[in-house]
Amino acid sequence: MPRNQRVKSESGIYHVMLRGINQQQIFQDVEDNKKFIEILTKCKVVSGYQLFAYCLMGNHVHLLIKEEKEPLERIFKRIGSRYVYWYNTKYQRVGHLFQDRYKSEPVETDEYFLTVVRYIHQNPVKAGLVKQCGDYAFSSYNEYFESITIIDKDFLLKMVSLSEYRRYHKQEEQNSCLEIKEIKPRLTDEQAKNVVKKISGCDNIEQFQKLPGDKQNEYVKRFRNKNISIRQISRLTGVSMGIVRKY
Repeated sequence: MPRNQRVKSESGIYHVMLRGINQQQIFQDVEDNKKFIEILTKCKVVSGYQLFAYCLMGNHVHLLIKEEKEPLERIFKRIGSRYVYWYNTKYQRVGHLFQDRYKSEPVETDEYFLTVVRYIHQNPVKAGLVKQCGDYAFSSYNEYFESITIIDKDFLLKMVSLSEYRRYHKQEEQNSCLEIKEIKPRLTDEQAKNVVKKISGCDNIEQFQKLPGDKQNEYVKRFRNKNISIRQISRLTGVSMGIVRKY
């Protein structure tokens, strides 16, 4: 299946998200976070992009960036290859680290620019990691108050003052922007069988079929919440796929 063509930004500004392959952590410790920010800084000099906001979130990264000398594809190939080489060397691993291609959306208006900045900075708050944006160490929120910074803050500060910036971030951002849709990995048949046994106490279909109907219904609902597929539940319990699908 061909990939969807990226939407080109007339302003050259994009909200970009990089995510770990299979949702794995790409920042294991403080050193990893600092290394990625260091790479952003060095690549910024080479690629000539402007950076307006960033937030590193364990298994993904949000960036608000503007193309200048190099196109987006080249920028993220440069950033990704440098970080993956360093990360794989440190953790003695091989292979890909980031999931497929980065996700991006164009940012064309001042209003949406401010929306994305707030969305990016509020990620740690919404995840329950901190109570307010300024408490998080690996985002660009505090850099707007500093004299030495890797972000290009003048662009935003022409729209709002620092006091307005601070006040704006105290308002909860309702827009999802490039929201992550968590996709839980499918269980193997053996894993699914163990979950069914643990929840219901049944070793086989015959035992499950002897359970009262209300108990079967309760357990099927719980199996579905454990990300067991409809087909797996039907095979392991004898309950028809049509009935399982209702849950």
